Amino acid sequence: MELTPIQKDILIALINLQREKGRAVKGEEIAEIINRNPGTVRNQMQSLKVLQLVEGVPGPKGGYKATGEAYEALNITAMDNEALVPIYRNGEIVEGATVAEISFTTVRHPDLCHGMIKVLGNIRSFEQGDLVQMGPTPVNRLVVRGEIVGRDDTGNTLVFCINEMISLPKKPVRYYSNRNVFTINLNNTIKEAATLLSQNNIYGAPVEENGNIVGTLTLKDIGRVLSKGDMDTKVKDVMKTDLITIDSEASLIDAVKIFDANPIIAFIIVTYDGVAKSILSKTDVLHELAVY
Repeated sequence: MELTPIQKDILIALINLQREKGRAVKGEEIAEIINRNPGTVRNQMQSLKVLQLVEGVPGPKGGYKATGEAYEALNITAMDNEALVPIYRNGEIVEGATVAEISFTTVRHPDLCHGMIKVLGNIRSFEQGDLVQMGPTPVNRLVVRGEIVGRDDTGNTLVFCINEMISLPKKPVRYYSNRNVFTINLNNTIKEAATLLSQNNIYGAPVEENGNIVGTLTLKDIGRVLSKGDMDTKVKDVMKTDLITIDSEASLIDAVKIFDANPIIAFIIVTYDGVAKSILSKTDVLHELAVY
């Protein structure tokens, strides 16, 4: 069916407000968003009801709700279980908005790559020249960044020039972690531990007791003790016991976030059903990203 521009404006505003507020929407609320007279909105609602795109909800808390046909009329896929794909304007998240579709329109151009974003939510604050970021998307963890070059309120779409696209591998961290873990015994002396780390050319290692990982030790930890001239201190008296762990089924992006939040750590302990079995180092992550 062919809708008029004002009908499209009303439906888009209705869907956006309905998603944001989780209830029926009053005509006055829609009128304020699209900058129209409330009477005009009410008149148009009668036509939209006839087209079965809108249904009325009676009562003091009533108003209007969009039907499934309204989503189809706007070429928007309605989903029962919807994942949020955030959109940012100039570094600030746009509250109540989610990206519905991303399409690339000039992929064959040798110098430019433009795209279109269909948004569920209010996009009227976007202006030409604004920096925009979409994502990460739920499956491929895709993040797209660019600059706004146009806005179509009737289609609730943004046109942008793509500056950057980033995607991380989907496999869980168990595919990238090292299960042949080099460990240090908690009863080693600091001198012995320093020699082992040096021989293996590594910054740090898990500390084990009876085959279980019970702590971590790094050259920084060793340096603090050696600076005091104490060579015979035991590893168990120096090691860190508050293990930073990640589940083996977590995504690589979850590991990147842990490294970002803990910049001084060299590796994360990977657990399988709660049991520490392997490690994931910053080197492992960087290697995978470089290959990817």
